[in-house]
Amino acid sequence: MTEPLKNILSNLNKDVEQEKLLEYLNNNLSHSEQHSIEQSMNEDEFLNDAMEGLQGFDRKQDLSQLVQQLNTDLKKQLEKKKKQKRKKDIPDQSWYYYAVVVILVLCVIAYFVIRNMKA
Repeated sequence: MTEPLKNILSNLNKDVEQEKLLEYLNNNLSHSEQHSIEQSMNEDEFLNDAMEGLQGFDRKQDLSQLVQQLNTDLKKQLEKKKKQKRKKDIPDQSWYYYAVVVILVLCVIAYFVIRNMKA
């Protein structure tokens, strides 16, 4: 089976194997295995909703492309949020550099003024 299909099904019920779910979608399981998965679907509402959604697709090629696109978009959104959080965590510190330079210049000026007053 394709990797994107395995990725999207990996966070479902941990008791049901990914390969079994994909085989169930393709009707490649024995009657007893289908019954076992259907029983798991009855117990887990999220698994049931996910399987119903996946069964609604007629062409499995479209499903894998859609899953890949959704994963890519999700990664982009998460990366964007991480960048925004980093910007909030690290404030702009450029004014610290200006303050240090101004203090150093004032110290140098004060040194020369005091030195010239003694002479």
